[in-house]
Amino acid sequence: MNNVTIAIQADAPIGTISPRLYGHFAEHLGRCCYDGLWVGADCDWTPHEDGFRTDILEALAALPTPLLRWPGGCYADHYHWRDGIGPASTRQVRLGMSCGLQVQDDNSLGTHEFLALCKRIGAEPYLAGNMGSGTPQELCDWIEYCNSSVDTTLARERAANGSAQPYGVKLWGVGNENWGCGGNYDAVTYANEYIRYATMLQHVDPTIEMVACGLEDEWNTVLMKALKRVPSLIQHISIHRYWWNGGPEIDFSDEQYYALLAEAAETEKLIISTEAILRAEMGDDHKVGIALDEWGVWHPEARGWDDGKGITPRKPTTYEQAGTLRDAIAAAIALEGFHRHCHVLSMANLAQVVNVLHAPIMTQGAKFWLTPTYHLLRLHTPHLGAEALQVQVTSPPSLPDETPAVSATASRTTDGSYAVTLINRHLTELATITLTGVTAPSVHSAQILTADHPRAVNGPEAPDNVAPVSITVEGDTVSGWSLTLPPHSIASVVFGA
Repeated sequence: MNNVTIAIQADAPIGTISPRLYGHFAEHLGRCCYDGLWVGADCDWTPHEDGFRTDILEALAALPTPLLRWPGGCYADHYHWRDGIGPASTRQVRLGMSCGLQVQDDNSLGTHEFLALCKRIGAEPYLAGNMGSGTPQELCDWIEYCNSSVDTTLARERAANGSAQPYGVKLWGVGNENWGCGGNYDAVTYANEYIRYATMLQHVDPTIEMVACGLEDEWNTVLMKALKRVPSLIQHISIHRYWWNGGPEIDFSDEQYYALLAEAAETEKLIISTEAILRAEMGDDHKVGIALDEWGVWHPEARGWDDGKGITPRKPTTYEQAGTLRDAIAAAIALEGFHRHCHVLSMANLAQVVNVLHAPIMTQGAKFWLTPTYHLLRLHTPHLGAEALQVQVTSPPSLPDETPAVSATASRTTDGSYAVTLINRHLTELATITLTGVTAPSVHSAQILTADHPRAVNGPEAPDNVAPVSITVEGDTVSGWSLTLPPHSIASVVFGA
């Protein structure tokens, strides 16, 4: 048993936890969009609202889903937005491509449908523009079509297609992974192309926020050196981080369990190194946010390639994988880092929202279930928009890498309530927690997410195998609060007046 003291430092705020840090990603990849979110207006085998599955709409609205990125990913640099507007019968059928997967895309899910989805579930839209096979004019036209209030031909066309009022989309990605699938640019060429694109886009709508394609230190340094002469052209820099090294999706060893959690924790180092480059090149006069707009676990079974480590990917490639309790714990670890860097991390998008990769929601025909990661995100709801607080954890090192098993994150709202999320990463040992520094006098809610083993999953026949349950928290503001965390568990406690 580990005895742990956690002190919430209410006088040491970090910054506001933007709801954008809890964003999601819907790419035209596998069954994420088609046969996931979208079943079509003529579907007769599951309830839907104008082509979107009703069960998924309700789950995303309840999650909540404050931000949704679309249509890619790699798909974005093959996507031509005009293919997805106008009557369904006139839309072009195209070869959709992403991550090496080719599919027939009838473009029935296009701009108007996606923006209607965002409105229905309360999500801010984030559109990824085509810089690989498109042109600056094409992306300018998409922005004008979506946002212009001037009586232009494109604005009239938008009105004729069902939206007289501009959509006012703020977030626009200028390409995606242009160092690879988005064109195999070198950093200098991309920087120059980005400046050309962004200059033209800003002329169309000077209020938009543009996201430049980043990578890691060398690429990001070259990009920011070029952009510091025109700082108004960048508001966010995109970085991606997938976790590859945790072994099989379900039948992982103890060592692989800890390896995935350690890899999730390493995500914070990428944020730190990117922030250092931004400060060095841009200074403090122009703040550029870090957009971690793809993150999560990508198990070997769900890859389109064999990594040579003895786990054969499924054929045909679907990019679908089981979502275990271990995956939810890894996500919780990453979110702790997001809170610690909320002063510079401007958005984050879990990849992806339905069926594909680290999905919170899965479907099989008319069946539908929520993964442990969905429940983990729901437990974090009180943190959205709150003030992140520093947390001091006093705990003996107990993991194989000689780090503490227990970690925590905390936040405070303007009405004085506190939310504390705690993780016990240990595979077999429980932890007793003493929590101090919370001035709110009562426990409003306390829930825990755990199971008999971190391999536990939900599925079509057992959709509630892993789900939050209530736990007991005892104590007061004077002596502190106490609770017990089982092994491989995540707890969320909300304190209020």
